[in-house]
Amino acid sequence: MEAFYDWFRVLYETTGINLPFLYDSYDRDRMFFGFFMTIKLSLVCLFFSIIIGIIGAWLQNSPFKWTRRIMNGYIQLFRNTPPLVQLYFFYFAISSLLPTVSNGYGGQQPILGGFAWAAISLSFFAGAFNVEIFRSGIEAVPRSTIEAAEALGFSRLTIYTHITMPLAIRVALPALNNNLVNLVKTTTLAYAIAVPEMLYEANQIWSDNVNVTEMMFFLLLVYFGLVGVLVWGMNSWERKLKLPGFGA
Repeated sequence: MEAFYDWFRVLYETTGINLPFLYDSYDRDRMFFGFFMTIKLSLVCLFFSIIIGIIGAWLQNSPFKWTRRIMNGYIQLFRNTPPLVQLYFFYFAISSLLPTVSNGYGGQQPILGGFAWAAISLSFFAGAFNVEIFRSGIEAVPRSTIEAAEALGFSRLTIYTHITMPLAIRVALPALNNNLVNLVKTTTLAYAIAVPEMLYEANQIWSDNVNVTEMMFFLLLVYFGLVGVLVWGMNSWERKLKLPGFGA
């Protein structure tokens, strides 16, 4: 393994192509930490944005007028404002209104850190789009199917969780795939509030080594790979769930 690391050091010395995270243990640890932080943030946001989408789509069909209005207001607010502005709003505005806790060094710190606010903000942002995606899938479910379930005495919640949503997901998967891909790419905005994800750590490395070009090529390839894995997984899921008459 040391010979592998030394090869990249020699590459830098002979060609000027500098990839310090491949031969320097300190930079390598920083890059790995940022990589896994990006994966962690992506998974958290993917999970909660889907939950928000499923619950929001159900509330949109609520018999209560104010429930529908609140949900529509949420969708318009998060869909029509930039995600970076939303992130700053949560991190600087909402965070300042919450109580602080002791940091163990005699000072005070916010009760929620940058990672938590990034996860909350990006989940709400993507969740607003997921609500509309699931709503469109729900509307594609034949009314006769729902009426048959009602005739059998199923409750509204049971119909939604066991009949409507399983069919709606099959219709919504292509659009959901696109939104989740955008969400993974949008996690780079967490850099703006110093969440140590991959872009943040890459910035620290290129600031120390003045190798912006190499690091940007590396980031491009890594994100291409991450998104490629997500797309492959979503496409495989779509094929497994495919039913005649539903979905692509």
